[in-house]
This record gives sequence, C-alpha cells and structure tokens, in this order.
Amino acid sequence: MTILCVRFQLPPMYEAALPRLLGLLEEFTPVVEALPPDGALADLRGAQRYFGRDAVELASVIRVRALALYGVDCVIGVGPSPMPARMALRDARPGLTRAVPEDGVREFLAGKPVAALPGVGTATARVLCEYGLDTLGRVASAPLSTLQRLVGAKAGRELHEKANGVDRGRVVPNGISRSLAAERPFTRDELAPDRHRRALLSAAEELGTRLRAVDKVCRTLTLTVRYADRSATTRSRTLKEPTAHSAALTRAAYGMYEALGLQRARVRSIALRAEGLAPAEHASHQLTFDPVDEKVRRIEEVADRARAKFGPRAVMPGSLAA
Repeated sequence: MTILCVRFQLPPMYEAALPRLLGLLEEFTPVVEALPPDGALADLRGAQRYFGRDAVELASVIRVRALALYGVDCVIGVGPSPMPARMALRDARPGLTRAVPEDGVREFLAGKPVAALPGVGTATARVLCEYGLDTLGRVASAPLSTLQRLVGAKAGRELHEKANGVDRGRVVPNGISRSLAAERPFTRDELAPDRHRRALLSAAEELGTRLRAVDKVCRTLTLTVRYADRSATTRSRTLKEPTAHSAALTRAAYGMYEALGLQRARVRSIALRAEGLAPAEHASHQLTFDPVDEKVRRIEEVADRARAKFGPRAVMPGSLAA
C-alpha cells in the first residue's frame, strides 16, 4: 500500500487552508496531487522507506499533525494505486483509516455497485445493469468482448481492467484542477430574486477565495439553476480576461442570472462552476484607472489573509461586493 487519498474536514468556505495542508503532506513526500476543494493524493513509496513506517502508520501521523497544527480532522483511504485509494476513502471515517492491501483489491471491489467505479457514469451504469452486470465482481468476470460490445472498445478494456483491480493511474504532483464549483441549496423552494442574487454573491465570493488560495484564475463561469420540478437551466460565459477577482465573478454571475428572465420561478439550488483554470502567474491583467476596482482588489488581499489566519467568519459574505 503506497497511495494515500486524503479528504480534510474543512468547514464551508475555508478551502484557503488547503495549500497549508498540502504543505503538511509534502513534509512526507514531494509527490502530492491536489484534489480541490478539500483533498489530495500522496504517493508514499519513498516515505515508507525513509521513515521506516507503512502507509497506515504514516496516515495516523498525518492526521495527528493536521489536528494539532490546524485543528482540521481528515479521512484517509490507502491503496496500492490511486483508484482503490479513492474508493477506500468512501469507506473511511474520521480517526479510522480504510486500507486496501495490494492482494485484496479485487475482493474489495467485487461487491461494490458498478456505478461506484470512478469514470463510470449514469448512462454506462444503466447499460451494464440492464445486462445483469450490476456489481464490479460481475463486470470483472464478464468476457472482455462482451464489455467492449456494450460500451465500446476502449471504454470496455478500461472497465475490465479497473474491475479486476488494474489501475494505470498515477499521482501527478501539482496537477491542475480543471474546475471548481460552489453550490447554494435553499432550505425550501425559493421564489425571491433577492435571495437568488444573495446566493450567487456568496457562491462567487467562495469561488474567488478558493481560486486565489491555489493561485489559479478561471476563463469560463457556468451557472446552473435547479428548479422545484427537478429540471435545470445551465448557462456559461467566457470572461473578458481570466480572473480570480470575486467582484468580476459576481458581475458575470449576475449577468447570466438576469439573462434567464426568471419570473416567480421556484428555485431549489443555484451553483457556479469556474472552468478553464490556469496558473495566476500566466494570466494577463487589464490595467484600469478605476480607483474603486483597485481598492476592492487590495481589500480582497487583506480579507484572504484574514480568512487564512482566523477562518471563514473573519470576513462576512457580501462585504466585498462591488
């Protein structure tokens, strides 16, 4: 067992702490892949030899340090490769590491539903279940040709390998997340536009905080509005320039919302997704002579430092709206 999949129990809007928690993992191994907003993969092959401890023992040390230094508990899954480690994480609990030994991967997978396998979507799972392949054990026992006929040649081969515990994935240090999302569900179906806008403001500020915490900017913002009848509307907007600026994200979100022209729509939840992420250092910034904009950006920097030091309640949502 060499791979750790860690999910830190971060409070909402406290993802700014993730870089420091990743630094904690990097004290054990340089091979750490961030899984925003609250997780990571770590390859401990070298660490096991260096510290003279196995992965489960190192997981316990990591948990104790996260609690002692940052007051953050975590759940940890351990496996011989990324896929079983990720799946083991689902069975883990705070204070208890779920470990899958190398010779027990196929047995661990056998009883799980086929939809539990990473990469198997709803449509693929439905097709497999229609043919009685509702567990990974049955998928593993099925002929490769049958799987390829059902889901395609390449997908069938990958499915067959993964169901049999063969995982060709690896931990990629400093891997860039493709997107970040923030959702605001309502306690009851919400008709009031001002509450919709308040939810958008909160979600946009959360995305901005998280993007700045990992030194990323986004190129595209996507809005998803879910209604009481379980239908949904999705709109995307390419931003004028890549940004992690909360005010710019808020303006784009408001623009998409207004364009929907909702009239007494019963909204169940509102979600924003930042896509097309790239390192902030590679992004250009349009110079502006607007002193208000520059002032807001400076306030954001101060607010980010306050959140990182004192937690999410250090700055109330909406206080940075432009």
